[in-house]
Amino acid sequence: MSSFSLKDHQFMQRAIHLAKRGHYTTSPNPRVGCVIVRNDEIVGEGFHQKAGQGHAEVHALQQAGSKAKGATAYVTLEPCSHFGLTPPCAEALIKAQVSHVIAAMVDPNPKVSGRGLKLLQAAGISTEFGLLEQDARDLNPGFIQLMTTKMPYVRCKLAASLDGKTAMASGESQWITSADARSDVQRLRAQSCAVICGADSVIVDGARMNVRWSGLGALKQQYPEAEIRQPVRVIIDGKNRLTPDLAIFQVPSKILLIRHSIEKRQAWPHFVEQVIIAKAANSDYIKLQLLLEYLAQQGLNDLLIESGAQLAGAFISQDLVDELILYQAPKLLGSEGKSLVNLPTIAQLAEAKNLAISDMRMVGIDIRLTAKFSR
Repeated sequence: MSSFSLKDHQFMQRAIHLAKRGHYTTSPNPRVGCVIVRNDEIVGEGFHQKAGQGHAEVHALQQAGSKAKGATAYVTLEPCSHFGLTPPCAEALIKAQVSHVIAAMVDPNPKVSGRGLKLLQAAGISTEFGLLEQDARDLNPGFIQLMTTKMPYVRCKLAASLDGKTAMASGESQWITSADARSDVQRLRAQSCAVICGADSVIVDGARMNVRWSGLGALKQQYPEAEIRQPVRVIIDGKNRLTPDLAIFQVPSKILLIRHSIEKRQAWPHFVEQVIIAKAANSDYIKLQLLLEYLAQQGLNDLLIESGAQLAGAFISQDLVDELILYQAPKLLGSEGKSLVNLPTIAQLAEAKNLAISDMRMVGIDIRLTAKFSR
């Protein structure tokens, strides 16, 4: 790998900034940015906006026009070399006669993984990779994890008081956290391929689990309501307790009902699909590992769990959560309040679930803590 110049870093940083503009719209496709530079001047730039539409390189080349000839393309992800919903970007770069391509990282997709760079090299275009690679990887944890492990990246969102309680003993919980924190959760949903919850959240809390554009705060200025992609709503209903009259079924976006058996008595809306997942051994509960495998097979690579203590604890205890996002409100609810997660008894400190805190910041009056589970 080469040593990159300061200007190389600046142009790639611009490409990464562009890629972030697709943060809430590209799923399940990766977020990618591209900058085309000629004589140290940006002549074209673009980002992948939505699955099925033009990739970042296509938008950048369209803007550059004839100025792309002899230019350098900075791309956050190796240009694709295969036909998907759109033609290969490597061929578009060859046709435009760029002279040099710098990729932040090699594509982890087995269909590409180095082939795009080789295709460019075979056409006489010099290539390099590895510039700001970690920044590029941070753009797409779900996509990268699915391509490398065939499993999705799983976040679990929790909200609690400073003494770790999610509700009063009576069950009262609205609202522990502030409106700013709840708006932040809307952004978490918007970036996710799917949101997972349990039947209790739907029945007891009246949860809809959709992205509410009105709750996106300042993001509304960047993303018109029509551009916000709704995540697939995944509801675990092993006891077939849900009915079509509940609030969640009044919002017309895709729902997967996860069950042990198909419920044929109910007339479900057209956007609801019942999916059978087997029970765990010696249990009445869905085998969560199988559920995640199924969702991965559907191409859903970035998942958000929003559930009560029981379901969240089950995912965590089975080591199925990659990242925990905890909102803590400046309140104390007392010893009788409901606990954050229900985990099996941990007898020794050595058996504790360990995490590494990656971010901690204020969201309104609340603290948002992000931590990754140690494996």
